[in-house]
Amino acid sequence: MIVEFRVKNFRSIRAEQRLSLVADSDSTYSESHLLNTESSTTPNLLTSAVIYGPNASGKSNLINALAFMRRIVATSATQIREGQEFNCPTFKLDAESKNQPSEFELTFIEQGIRYQYGFSLTSERVIEEWLLVYKTAKPQMWFNRHYNSESEKDEYEFGSHLTGQRTLWQESTRSNALFLSKAVDLNSERLRPIFLWIVEKLIIFSAGTQPIFEFTIDYAQTENGKAELLRFLNAADLSIANLSFENKKMKQFGIQPENGKPTIQTLMEIERPMPLFLHEAEDGTANFEIQDESTGTQRLFAFAGPILDVLKNGRVLIVDELDNSLHTLMVTFLISQFHSTVNNSQKAQLIFTTHDTSLLDKEIFRRDQIWLAKKDAAQATVLYPLTDFSPRKKEALGRGYLMGRYAALPFITDFKL
Repeated sequence: MIVEFRVKNFRSIRAEQRLSLVADSDSTYSESHLLNTESSTTPNLLTSAVIYGPNASGKSNLINALAFMRRIVATSATQIREGQEFNCPTFKLDAESKNQPSEFELTFIEQGIRYQYGFSLTSERVIEEWLLVYKTAKPQMWFNRHYNSESEKDEYEFGSHLTGQRTLWQESTRSNALFLSKAVDLNSERLRPIFLWIVEKLIIFSAGTQPIFEFTIDYAQTENGKAELLRFLNAADLSIANLSFENKKMKQFGIQPENGKPTIQTLMEIERPMPLFLHEAEDGTANFEIQDESTGTQRLFAFAGPILDVLKNGRVLIVDELDNSLHTLMVTFLISQFHSTVNNSQKAQLIFTTHDTSLLDKEIFRRDQIWLAKKDAAQATVLYPLTDFSPRKKEALGRGYLMGRYAALPFITDFKL
């Protein structure tokens, strides 16, 4: 479970911004919207969080920052080559930020233990990296890495709780690789749960993207997968009487040299099962292929497999613009799966951005689940919780938001051609 994410100097984010899923003392929806952390050091967490704000306010950059952190953890030790630069865009609207490192920190719970892991880096190298572990209220410092600009070397400090071949891991870690990633690559069993949580538990979809159909197709091939998927789609009122699969030949393309020039060529043909959706009407029945379904149905089908997987395995689903091509009630249906004590027994979480203000007045969220993003005078992103405004329990949040009571609105002016 995510406790908190912090980021600094990344794209439109200049000063440190913080997204917290720690619940406040409000007892509203406590059974369905709160997660027991089983950790004496951390209070209850929220099952979901939603972020509102105008276009270009930086909502997407918060999601992109999480995706960037996950990608660097996953690839820095095994895929990034020595001397290769990080593609880490900093805040560009002041000279000082351009030359400062970007910073990322993620706090999460795994098996009842709270981990606080973070790093800062420039495009050329890692500047700092740290890991704190809370098995009790007092943190254990497992490692702290710092770049000494005078000696031009990384300096390490290790705590006694991190056992293993620490010298080997340290000496094997390049300047443009994370110590966490390299240590796990060299079989650190103590650090493996932290690495795997970040890489496998965070399921992130940026704006304009959606899961590939193959994920849901593969999920349907698992035991009980097809029946679960069909129940899910029918609960969303898609009028699908049955779901079957038909093997189809598909071509895989790639770029190959031909006569000294790169050309797109067929690399191979493979067979893949593709879904057929049976629809029934008074005058007959017909099977529809995926491309014949509506854009909304295609998007829901693409997300169905990942959502079911997230719920069954206690992962964190992070989606930019969840409402894209989906009806408000469909979005409500998806959110409700995470607020269900039956379907979300594994303590999965959902974090998403949206422009759909009608969700605010449907009594879906607690007030501490709602976050807002805006730009300040320096055009830098500011992220803040709705609870900063202490709204009343029965306050019409959607109306209040559109009236500008909580800021985070676009400033629209007259336009004449």
